[in-house]
Amino acid sequence: MSVAILDDYQSVARDLADWSRLPDGSSLTVFEQPFADLDAAAVALAPFDVLVIMRERTPFPAALIERLPALKLLVTTGARNNAIDLKACAARGIPVSGTAMVGTPTAELTWGLILALAKRITVEEQALRAGRWQTGITDGLAGRRLGLVGLGKLGTQVAKVGQAFGMEVAAWSPNLTDERAAAAGVTRLDKAELFASADVVSVHLVLSDRSRGVVDADSIARMKPTALLINTSRAGLVDEAALMAALRDRRIGGAGIDVFPVEPLPADSPWRDLPNTVLTPHLGYVTRQNYAVFYRDALDDILAWQQGAPIRLLSAA
Repeated sequence: MSVAILDDYQSVARDLADWSRLPDGSSLTVFEQPFADLDAAAVALAPFDVLVIMRERTPFPAALIERLPALKLLVTTGARNNAIDLKACAARGIPVSGTAMVGTPTAELTWGLILALAKRITVEEQALRAGRWQTGITDGLAGRRLGLVGLGKLGTQVAKVGQAFGMEVAAWSPNLTDERAAAAGVTRLDKAELFASADVVSVHLVLSDRSRGVVDADSIARMKPTALLINTSRAGLVDEAALMAALRDRRIGGAGIDVFPVEPLPADSPWRDLPNTVLTPHLGYVTRQNYAVFYRDALDDILAWQQGAPIRLLSAA
């Protein structure tokens, strides 16, 4: 059995699971760099029976799956992966297994971005190293409004921290009810009011056809000139052009962004030159604890499949 691990950017996959448990005669190959395009991925991955992919770093559309004749099992870290064409896998008889994951890192990063912006941490750290002292005034959070776009598991975690900081927390999502909001100690607002009144807007929705572009140009235009927008969910939830224009024209206070339409972020991306931003390279799930769960479960998925009883199967809707 030939196994490949994809997109091991930090070169840690071999150390975070006991790959010696693979059946005798198995081979393990680790790809540490992303593929240039679909053709490069198809050529490199054609020989492998089993592929272990990291979240959505390498998309697996039907056009790629059709060019992998040896593929017998696909394992994705996490329990959901919108970058895999599950119907194409099912048509080929290729099972797709997922893994568990630690549920708190993305909420933690959200607060890292909020604090970095509100407290000017990155700006003042760079100024200090350049010999300057207190180049601006920071903002407090107590008494301000935190607006959450989405109040699921992650949104609720972010809400609790906001409440601990003494913030007033409000939320909106298409299906949010007053009862669900009240259970989290949160006020439900309509979308327009949330964007117009929040001092910090943080996005926590699953990307789908329905939610794509939910943070649209009208919503961004409603934001206060001092307000911050945080996105640690998916780039497709936000109208990128409208957000870039608002930042460039300084119509909002700033943005903390962890997710981008093209990842890794291209060297010539205009994001790199936008003012008042804190940018991170999709770190929301990238913790040692999460990776340990990912690779442990991925190995268990392979062994279960090899024994004829695949586990944690993902199915097409």
